[in-house]
Parts: sequence; C-alpha cells; structure tokens
Amino acid sequence: MIYLDNAASGYFKPASVQNAVLAAMRISANPGRSGHRLSVALAERVLACRELLSEVFDGYGYERAVFTRSCTEALNIALLGTLKAGDHAVCTCLEHNSVLRPLEHLKRTAGIEYDVAPLSEDGKLSPETVAALVKENTRICCITSASNVTGYAPDIVAFRNALPERVLLLVDGAQGAGHIPIRMKEMGIDFLALAGHKGLHAMQGAAALLFSERVEPEPLLFGGTGSESFNLDMPAFYPDRLEAGTLSYPAIASLFEGLLTVKAQRREGEKTLLRLTSSLIGSLSAMGRYRIFSEPNACGIVAFAHDMVPSEELAGILSDRFDIAVRGGLHCAPLAHKALGTFPEGLVRASFSPFQSMRDANALYAALKKI
Repeated sequence: MIYLDNAASGYFKPASVQNAVLAAMRISANPGRSGHRLSVALAERVLACRELLSEVFDGYGYERAVFTRSCTEALNIALLGTLKAGDHAVCTCLEHNSVLRPLEHLKRTAGIEYDVAPLSEDGKLSPETVAALVKENTRICCITSASNVTGYAPDIVAFRNALPERVLLLVDGAQGAGHIPIRMKEMGIDFLALAGHKGLHAMQGAAALLFSERVEPEPLLFGGTGSESFNLDMPAFYPDRLEAGTLSYPAIASLFEGLLTVKAQRREGEKTLLRLTSSLIGSLSAMGRYRIFSEPNACGIVAFAHDMVPSEELAGILSDRFDIAVRGGLHCAPLAHKALGTFPEGLVRASFSPFQSMRDANALYAALKKI
C-alpha cells in the first residue's frame, strides 16, 4: 500500500528508532523504580530524553518535560491542570478536538468560559482577531502549531506579541513538531504538547508536555512515582508530580532516537515535503474537478475535495481500487471544516512523510485522474 496518512500516524520509522524499541523490549527493568544498575541505567536514558526534548524545543529544563501517552493527554494536563472556575480561555477554529473537548468539559463542569477565533477573509488566522477576544479573566490562549486539516502553520510569534504578557500561550505541536521550528523561549510558549508518533518519528504511545516556569499544572493522575513513597500526596516537584505510574521505556527510547533524527534531518525533510505538496497541489489544480484547500507546506498535508464524490467515499475508492491510504471526513477538527465550508462532508487529506518521494505523489495524482 502507498501510505499517505502520515498526519494521523507516521508510517516510516528510521532504523535507529526501530532498533531502540527492540532493544528496550528486551529489557524488562523499571526506570527509576529501583536502585539496581539496570533500573538506574534506564533512568539515565529517560533523563537524557527529557534533556533532548528541552534542547530541541528550547524548553525550560528536563524537570519541565513530562512524558505522556499521547498529545491528547498532554493537552488535557495543560488545560485541566491550569484552568479554574471563573477563568476564560481563547482558542481558534482550527483546533483539534483534543483542545475543544477539554475546554467544553471545563465549561460544563468547572464554570470556565472560552471563545473561538474565526478565520479571516484570507482563510488564515489573525493575531488581532485572537487578541480581541481576550478578557480581564483570560488565563490561556490555545493555538495549533499547524492545522491537521490543511497543513497551514500560524505565525506563533505574531500571536504571542499580540497577546497580553499575562496570558499563557499553549501550542498544540501534534502536526508541526518535527516539521517546522518550534522554540519555546524564543516564541514565548508556556505549554507545548507533542505527539511522538508523527513528525518526531517515534512509536505510538510516545508523547510529552513541555511547560515554562510561569505555570504549575496540577496532576490528573495519582499513584506511584518512585519518589517520596512515604508521602500520600503527589510530590510537589516536576516531573514526578505529573507522572503517576510506570513510564513506557520503549516509547521513550523511540522518542529519543526520533528526536536525534529530527535534529539531523529536519531541514532536508522540510524541503522534501514542500516539494511533494507543491507538486500535488499544482497537478490537482490543473486537472479540474478537485478543489484544493492547502498551500505548499512543510507538514506534508494536501487537503482536497472532488466536486461530485464525498470525501469518505473517495478515500475508500483510493484504498480499495488503488491501494493508497489517505483520510477522508472531518479529521477530529469540526470547527475547522465549518470555517472552511466543508462541514459535514469533510475533505480528503493526503499527508506525506519526509521519507517519501515524488513517486508516491505521482501515484496519487494518477489515481485521482482516473477517478
């Protein structure tokens, strides 16, 4: 199968990532839970991954790099662990349900309020529009690093500059991380949620939340940490405060190797994805019958619609008749599709990996031309 669903989960994993997972599976020790050599050695590797996360994303030190099972969990910790009754939040219409659903839950159960910034006439997000929604009780602003529907990446610095300094900035890095530069201190980011299994080339179950010294998120899970076992409360210090339960060492080992790949190859991967998306967008635009909703982008995403065939049916045809994997529907981002005018039918999303070539783009184009 030609796999073009990398925005959902990256299919192509570097050999170093695969080898790290296999090696980790051969080791059954629990990192940091015992004093023997093997446990200590694994704990040191876990610490090295925290340090590498902070280095790659210009973070705030290893202690403020917390491992999670998914980017969704990271976003939930940031939102549910920070917002309280009476707080107000701002987000954008391009956000994933991993942001929208926690906000809606907090609105129903904790009494917070939130507003959603629409797209401007040019189809982009405006920092001024977002800033205009800020109130005296606004605690946090949530902005995606890149739309998982179209691949459009907002200018994070412009949004930070438009917001009052007191407002915390949360960035959903699920689609952008590994593809575009994200520098927390440089960009003024307070929370950065990461999905390891996409642009960071790690396995599923590898994710992280990085946060600044301006925030003190409360834990959502309670249990063993390997530290302060005499204490019936969660430890007061990070990362232990937010990491109840055994860490997935295979996932962390894969993330470490994936981050090394990003450090070495991100710029080259960016060029590849810009070339692939540009080629497919140009070909489809010239063909007719297809409406394009993406511009060339470093996240590898091309979203489009056929003027007669619904998106999920078209995705099914590509899978069944041409052995090409894409994604149709709403992509867990219903407000984005409402803003784009593609709700409820959705769009077809083809998403490339930096490890792919023009052959895959050409194969999709040939199939769409036959359809």
